[in-house]
Amino acid sequence: MENKEAMVKLAINGGIKFGSKLSAKQLSVIAEHMGSHSELELTTFQQLYIEIPESQLEDTKEKFREVGISVYPVGNFIKSLRTCNFCKGEEEEGMPVAIELNRRIAGRSVPFTLRPAYAGCPVGCGEPLVNDIGVMKVRDRYDLYLAGKAKGKDAQLGTLFMEQMESEQLYDVVDKIIEIYAEKGKKREPFFKFVNRIGIEILKEQITA
Repeated sequence: MENKEAMVKLAINGGIKFGSKLSAKQLSVIAEHMGSHSELELTTFQQLYIEIPESQLEDTKEKFREVGISVYPVGNFIKSLRTCNFCKGEEEEGMPVAIELNRRIAGRSVPFTLRPAYAGCPVGCGEPLVNDIGVMKVRDRYDLYLAGKAKGKDAQLGTLFMEQMESEQLYDVVDKIIEIYAEKGKKREPFFKFVNRIGIEILKEQITA
């Protein structure tokens, strides 16, 4: 019996920009690295899942990056930042902050898949209140919500954790939250359960200590 080569699943998207878009060139490169019977899986988190032969993995990742396709691991990692469509322009909607936050956190290992989201204004098109970590830009500051959950009978809105933060403070606080979750979260414990178990106020004390 012929041995089939091991396949590795990757999560990809067109990067953090104005809407969830892929260019014709990006689509062409993706198609070049798919087999004739391969399929792309569209996720609810602005990502596509694609399976690549293990022997071609590093070359494929490099080809993707050359055309601006972002590549992330699949599994118990932080997802790439879910965003709104940045409808009023780059600076006003805070895209540079979204790009930098994504660079800092996406792909980090955590006890269970963690979904961060970003909205460039209080309309909240990026759905920050129903994801694990939600950031909402309000004027020229940033509000941070934790432990939102969109699915199930126990669905819940995120709790306002800190508000009116400068961008550097936002990066620092989110980084500390992720470090605490990575260290103290139980194996396969969803983030909202971790926050509910630890408690918002205790978590805040640990962040600001």
